[in-house]
Amino acid sequence: MTSVDELSAGGRRAVAKMRAAGVTPTAIEVFADYYRQLAAGATGMIPEDTVTPLTDVPRADDLGGHPGDIEALAVTALIRLNGGLGTSMGLARAKSLLVARDGATFLDLIVRQVLWARIRYGVRLPLLFLHSFSTRDDCLAALAAYPGLPVAGLPLDMLQSQEPKLRQDDLEPVAWPADPRLEWCPPGHGDLYPTLLDSGVLDALLGAGFRYACVSNSDNLGADPSPALAGWFARSGAPFASEITARTPMDHKGGQLVRRRADACLVLRETAQTLPDDLAAASDAARHPFVTTNNLWFDLGALREMLARTRGVLGLPLIRNGKTVDPLDASSPAVWQLESAMGAAVGVFDGAAAIEVPRSRFAPVKTTNELALLRSDAYALGQDGVPRAVATPLPVVSLSADYRLIDGFETLMPHPLGLRQARSLTVQGPWRFGAGVTVRGDVVLGPDGGCVPDGAVLDG
Repeated sequence: MTSVDELSAGGRRAVAKMRAAGVTPTAIEVFADYYRQLAAGATGMIPEDTVTPLTDVPRADDLGGHPGDIEALAVTALIRLNGGLGTSMGLARAKSLLVARDGATFLDLIVRQVLWARIRYGVRLPLLFLHSFSTRDDCLAALAAYPGLPVAGLPLDMLQSQEPKLRQDDLEPVAWPADPRLEWCPPGHGDLYPTLLDSGVLDALLGAGFRYACVSNSDNLGADPSPALAGWFARSGAPFASEITARTPMDHKGGQLVRRRADACLVLRETAQTLPDDLAAASDAARHPFVTTNNLWFDLGALREMLARTRGVLGLPLIRNGKTVDPLDASSPAVWQLESAMGAAVGVFDGAAAIEVPRSRFAPVKTTNELALLRSDAYALGQDGVPRAVATPLPVVSLSADYRLIDGFETLMPHPLGLRQARSLTVQGPWRFGAGVTVRGDVVLGPDGGCVPDGAVLDG
């Protein structure tokens, strides 16, 4: 652990900036530790030759039902990461406020899942969101439509911390008078743990009788409340567990669990921690057959004990993320964003576990490719708010850059596609799709673009 006084002048100035902005003491301690590592030359990279693939884990499909499953769910709290703006899709507000399908937003469907599970299983099942400064107000306004959602004595959300972006040339906190907001960045979702501590939410959950937490991303609507997984985690006695799932052709990026050769410890390796020369091996399904879902389980008491022992600094591996201070201006100064991944806690807790879950628990929407698939008839939306695949395997959708931003996507593809009979759809140019278009087999539309008329059947 690093004392702030031990930092360089640039590090101390960054800390002073955080204090002036009201950043919590624990978040400052975590930042100071990462700053020391960065200044010492740490990159956070995990080379392929230092790990072995994870191939043998228990399967959720083999769990069956146990009498204690619902009792375990009754002492579980759900946390959803909801701080992302979806800037890669051209969004200027929370991605969870984007329509997922059938007129319902991601946020609507998350709430529907929780309210349905409360009734079905007779549990309190609190739902808490980890928001950023950019997403909090809009999302809380949307959640006001659900007055029955809050659980007495518990808040609906926590506010993620922020930290200064650091110039790559001298590790000073960057100054950007044109838009001072761009001088700051979120510290990655590893910030969940110090935020739980500093916000008082961790102690509030424990005081209300909750023992476990299940965390997932708000853009993954497959991670619905699961008594079977809650029961498995309770019976396992593990302090922490990560859900992993079989890799598919659409999993070009994303984290993976591996074992460190030095001690056989489970660790998380994110794409940003993978060396360029190792990317091919890391994405090889024959070598690394699983990807992480970022659905996590942890024991609230074990986390509280660990945070008390480490003064809030869990020691999650550094992720050094290179950007420009203005992400839309490639000529603006190069900066480092110091981040951590919440799933990396698998390497911090002794006895951490992993479980293979079916692909149905992992339906993330990071790009418009995945949004097109989620909105299509390859999925059906249940009364419980869970979209379930009705095509096996799911088709692979690859859209051109014309669809990358949401405005272009909505203009060119304003109606859901019929993809249930498709194997793949590759669109190389700006094609505008009419209503009721059906795709069969493998279909490629060329780079010149054009119009696909209403009711067309594209047969590969």
